[in-house]
Amino acid sequence: MYVIAEIQGQQFKLEEGRKLFVHHIKEAESGSEVSFDRVLLADKDGQVTVGVPTIEGAKVVCEVLSPTVKGDKVLVFHKKRRKGYRKLKGHRQQFTELRVKSIVA
Repeated sequence: MYVIAEIQGQQFKLEEGRKLFVHHIKEAESGSEVSFDRVLLADKDGQVTVGVPTIEGAKVVCEVLSPTVKGDKVLVFHKKRRKGYRKLKGHRQQFTELRVKSIVA
C-alpha cells in the first residue's frame, strides 16, 4: 500500500517504514510524531482511490528521526558578461528526517 501526500507544498510517495527528507518543520522534536492529513491518492493492492482534492479521513503518521539535517550545498552564481561582474554565493538547505509509521486510508 502506498499513498501520495502533500507535505509543506510538496508531494511525496509514502509507504510504511520508508524514510524521507522534507523541508524543515520548526515545531518537530526528535522522537515525536507528526501527522499529515492531505492525502491526494491511495493505492491498496491495485485499488486506487483519488481524492477530490483530498481523501477524507485519510492520514499519514510519521516519526521524527532528526529535526534538522543539512542538505547538499547549493551554489548560486551571478554574472554579467563583458562587465567584470561575478558573484558566487551558496547555502545548505535544512531538512527534517521522517519515517512513516502508519497509513490510514
